[in-house]
Amino acid sequence: MGAAAIIAFLWLAFAATHIALSSVRLRPRLVAALGDRPFQGLYSAVALGLFVPLVWIYFGNKHAGPSLWYLGDEPAVQWFGILGMGIAFVLAVGGLLQPSPASIAPGRAKVAGVLRITRHPLFMGLGLFGLLHLVTANLYASDLAFFGGFPLFALIGCHHQDQRKRRTASEELRRFYAETPFLPFSRRGGLRGLAEMPVALALGIALTAVIRTFHDSLFG
Repeated sequence: MGAAAIIAFLWLAFAATHIALSSVRLRPRLVAALGDRPFQGLYSAVALGLFVPLVWIYFGNKHAGPSLWYLGDEPAVQWFGILGMGIAFVLAVGGLLQPSPASIAPGRAKVAGVLRITRHPLFMGLGLFGLLHLVTANLYASDLAFFGGFPLFALIGCHHQDQRKRRTASEELRRFYAETPFLPFSRRGGLRGLAEMPVALALGIALTAVIRTFHDSLFG
């Protein structure tokens, strides 16, 4: 089995276990049997047990398999990638600083800051990170399998999470869902959200600058 196939299989296992463990049928049973904290520990252990080998195998097999495409020599593509990565890091940092009530570990159901942009900022930021690498990176089969998994997991996982949460949502959470977009910047209010999150905005831009500066030495 080639590296790309192994990476794709690990992504599939990662997504399948996430969805299964957080499903309406299985999660309540496990929480009842184990307790909430032990369940969260199990959930995290399974996630790390699959994601760490996924990253490890990819970094040991970068640019493996057939060469597919490379558009990164174009200046417009390079600037598009830098701007897009800035948005991705701002979303991810914003999601960590302001957890969404739509996430696994829910935060406050207040529509402000990054939650005006998307109700899944962390995962949408990671999805955008992977999507941009499909456009700007030197793509081989193993790179496509690795980076392509991020947007697919973000879309499928966030959709599943929404479906599960909506089944037992309180009135407050229903209002939150009604007032927040699924995809980033797909409703009005995104720019207002950026203005309400100066710390996440500054950290995301700084992180983008650091990674851009040291990308070649850190990641090749």
